[in-house]
Order: sequence, then structure tokens, then C-alpha cells
Amino acid sequence: MEGRPRHDGIGDAHGASIANDEMEGTNSMPLRTKLTEKLGISHPILLAPMGTASGGTLAKAVTEAGGLGIIGFGYGNQERIDQEFRAAGNARVGCGFITWSLARQPHLLARALDHKPAAVMLSFGDARPFVAAIKDAGAALISQVQTVAQAMEAVDMGSDIVVAQGTEAGGHGATRSTLALVPAVVDAVRERNDEIVVVAAGGIADGRGLAAALMLGAQGALLGTRFLASDEALTSAAAKAKLVAARGDDTIRTRVFDIVRNLDWLAVYTGRALQNAFSRQWHGRETELEKSLPTEAPRYARAAEGNDLDTSVVFAGECVDLIRNVKPAAAIVASIVHEAETALRSNLPLRGKRISAPFVPALHPKRR
Repeated sequence: MEGRPRHDGIGDAHGASIANDEMEGTNSMPLRTKLTEKLGISHPILLAPMGTASGGTLAKAVTEAGGLGIIGFGYGNQERIDQEFRAAGNARVGCGFITWSLARQPHLLARALDHKPAAVMLSFGDARPFVAAIKDAGAALISQVQTVAQAMEAVDMGSDIVVAQGTEAGGHGATRSTLALVPAVVDAVRERNDEIVVVAAGGIADGRGLAAALMLGAQGALLGTRFLASDEALTSAAAKAKLVAARGDDTIRTRVFDIVRNLDWLAVYTGRALQNAFSRQWHGRETELEKSLPTEAPRYARAAEGNDLDTSVVFAGECVDLIRNVKPAAAIVASIVHEAETALRSNLPLRGKRISAPFVPALHPKRR
């Protein structure tokens, strides 16, 4: 039985809500949103295109689990583009680039588009020079933003999906928090163009986070850190173990790992990573680190090659508290969806009373 919109004051005109019918005893009640419709996926979950972790094998696993896997190409490498698309096989996947780096090697986009990705995600830079090529290739354009103003720019240039990334996210980001940024972006995008889908990112690692994102008006969630601790991630076993052991208080937003790697990031985009001996030594002493690069850069490079995590970076979000194990990506997707469905179907206690959630997507029984 299809989920039906409620007309009892619960839900709103921009998203369907839980059907009135009891859903007890059903195994799977897929969440259908504008994101799942636009991308033709079963679950409103996107894999973040993490350059050092989201390879073709992980992207394939997320796609086959019902989300959309997005391969991360980071700073760009033609050989790796071909290699990771081969690893994805025939799975329908997307890919992502750091926009300011792609601008220095624009030919890499054409190489990626040759592999017919379902979507291309661009982050941190001016995406306008690449819009036409992506659209002409039939791929959806996903633009990641960190402010409402950037979201408006993404809408105006023709993005299909806007990812509102909060500062809780691992890796590079800015300063706005997910809880406040997402609804602000949802409202602004809805007013400008209601056909464009908004996705939440930053601090989301379980079904409660996905449910919260949907309640804020987003149509899905993009997850990175949780998939770092998956069997298929390119992350090393030592890094995965460190992620599982870490807590949110162990993360820090810092520029030191970019400085030592000689990466030309704008200062506004710091990287959230697990603290280690290197960050404790140099965070807050960035000018001194720059002066010490003749010795520190080679030392860091040796540490990175040797997987010395006391020195080399492990990017991770504040949600590491919620990551207690390493398991297959398919199991991660399944547990997130189940938790989200449970949270969205349940009532919320309030001072001894129970109130129904004001906005939830449609829940549809699994077709047999």
C-alpha cells in the first residue's frame, strides 16, 4: 500500500508524510523523497566523494545498497579516474571533484564524463565553467555549499541538487552548523526554485541523523565519515581503527595539514581531522609551520607514505562518537534506513504527551 499524505495538520505541501495506516510487521519501508525520484535510487543516501577513501568499490557498494555512490577524485588524476570507474564495474555511480583544483586540470572532467556518471559533484570553487559539459553529458549536477549565498549561486547556475554542508563534517568545510544551515538553505532554495533538491551533510552518521535532516526539510543526506569505517573504503585498517576509537572531541578544524602538503586552500575552508601529534604541535602556529616547510614537508611525506597516523592526517567529522565498528557499506545503508524509518514513524514525547512529527517523507512498503 502506498503511503498517503496526511491532512490532519501534520506534514506540509513540500513533502509527503507518513500514511495513516499501521505499518507493523513490515520489514522495509523505503523513504521516498525528491532526491530518490530525481536520481532513481531507493534510499535518500549519498556517499560523499572523499578523495582518499571513496573509490569505485565503495561507490558500487553504496549504489547496490540503494543509495548513490559517488567516487571522489579530489585533486585529480587521470589514471585514477579510469581505475576507480573500472572498480565500480557496471554500477550506476557518480563522481566528485574539488572545483578549484579541477579548474587547473579541466580535461579531467571530460575524462570522467566519458564514463557516463549519474551525477557530478563539485565543491569549493566556481563551478560555472563546468555546468554545460555536465548537463550535456546527461549527468545531474550536485553543488556542495557552506552558506545560503553560495546556495543561491548554485541554484542560479543550474544545479540539480544542492548539498548544504555544516561545519561538523569531516574534511574541508566552513563555519555554519548543519542544524541551522540546512533549513535556511531549504527555505531559500524553495523560494528561488522548488524543483531543486536540497541534501544535508555534516555530522550525520546514523538513522537519527538522516531523520533529522528530513525533518529540517532536506530530501536526503550525504555521508562521509561513517563510510570511512566501511569494509570497502580505501582508508587503511589503522585509520579505520582510529576512527572507531575516536570521539567528536578528538577532532579539530585546522589548516596545518594543508600547509604541510602545500595545498592552496582558501583560509576559510579548514579541514576537520582527528587530532594527532602533528596538529597538536602546529595548530595555532601556522606561520611558523610555513617557515619550517623545508624540513616539515619531507618529514610529513615520509610519515604519510608509512601510514604514521601520529603525523599524517585522518580527516573525520564530529560524528565519530556514533561509529562503533567497521562493517560493509550495505550494512551501514540498511541500518541507517531502518533507524530513520523507525524514528520517523514514532511519536515524539513532550511533557508527558505525545506529538506527531510535523514533516516526514513518504514511507512505502517494500514491493514483493
